[in-house]
Amino acid sequence: MNQIICMKTLTKAEEQVMQAVWKLNSAFLRDIVDEMPNPKPHQNTVATLLKILVEKEFIRITVLGRQHQYSPLISKEDYSKKTMKQLMKGYFEGSFSNVVSFMVKENNISIEELETLLHQIKKQQNQKK
Repeated sequence: MNQIICMKTLTKAEEQVMQAVWKLNSAFLRDIVDEMPNPKPHQNTVATLLKILVEKEFIRITVLGRQHQYSPLISKEDYSKKTMKQLMKGYFEGSFSNVVSFMVKENNISIEELETLLHQIKKQQNQKK
């Protein structure tokens, strides 16, 4: 997967299509429509969104006879990292601890989850040494 430094942002509809493409990894239009949540969008709508995603360089097309096969150019992980960094910068002053504090205040994270997170951070720091 390519790591694009100035990656564009996805609309909600584009992101739904990307979620299906990421899950399938490589698929035809019908497969992508089938993977979409209910109520399923019309095939023409998905085809238009795929065209936009190709223009935005999120997806590549491989022509196989008369069909187009779609596959991601950007990994879900890379897009998630970029989106999370933008969210932290825009709403939490770029601070991960502000994000966690917000989640605690909103009761969206449990003590067990915080302990798991702390364990993961410690483990990662020990691996860097």
